[in-house]
Amino acid sequence: MTEYSSLKFALYMLSEYINMVTVSAVATTLFLGGWRAPWPVTLWSGANSGWWPLLWFLIKVTLLIFVFVWLRGTLPRLRYDQFMRFGWKVLLPINLVWIMLVASIRTLNEQDWTQQQKFLVAGVPVAVLLLVFLLWPAKPAAGPPDLGGPPEGRVGGAEGYPIPPLDLEVPPSPRAKRMIADRQPVSTGAGADKEGSS
Repeated sequence: MTEYSSLKFALYMLSEYINMVTVSAVATTLFLGGWRAPWPVTLWSGANSGWWPLLWFLIKVTLLIFVFVWLRGTLPRLRYDQFMRFGWKVLLPINLVWIMLVASIRTLNEQDWTQQQKFLVAGVPVAVLLLVFLLWPAKPAAGPPDLGGPPEGRVGGAEGYPIPPLDLEVPPSPRAKRMIADRQPVSTGAGADKEGSS
C-alpha cells in the first residue's frame, strides 16, 4: 500500500467525505424533496419561505451523511461490486417504477375523469405488474455439484485431497513401496573375490 505524507493523506481521506457530501446533496435533491420541508411541516404556510428551505436542505444532507457514516462504522467491509449490484438491480428499477407512478398520478389528476375511471386506469397496470412479479418463476436452488467419486489415480476426498485415517494410524507411504519394488540387488564383486580366494 502506498504511504503518503500527512497533507496528502489528509486530502485523500477528505476526498471520500467530499464525495459523501456530494452524493447526499444529489440524493436529497432527487429523492427527498430537495429544499422543501418534510410532509408534516408543509402544513405550516411559512415552512418554505425565507431561510427555511436552506435549513431543510442542510438537515436532509446531514441526515444522509449520518447514514453514510453509520453504515461505514457498522458494516466496514462492503464490497464495491455489492454496491453496484444493489444500485443497478434494486434501486434503479425502483426509481424507474416510482417515476412512472408519479407521472401517471399527475397525468390522471389533470384529466376530467371520475374516481372509478382513475382507479381503473391506474390500478390495472399495477395489478398486472404485481401478478407478473409474484408469478415469475423462481430460480431452482443450486445444490452442491455431484462430483461422483474421486478422479482416476487419486485417493481421498472429492477434490482428491487425502483423508486422514479414523484410527489415527499413519499408513505407509505408497512411494516407499514403489521405491523398494524398483530396486535391483547389485553385486559389488566383493563376495566373489572371497569365494575365489578360498
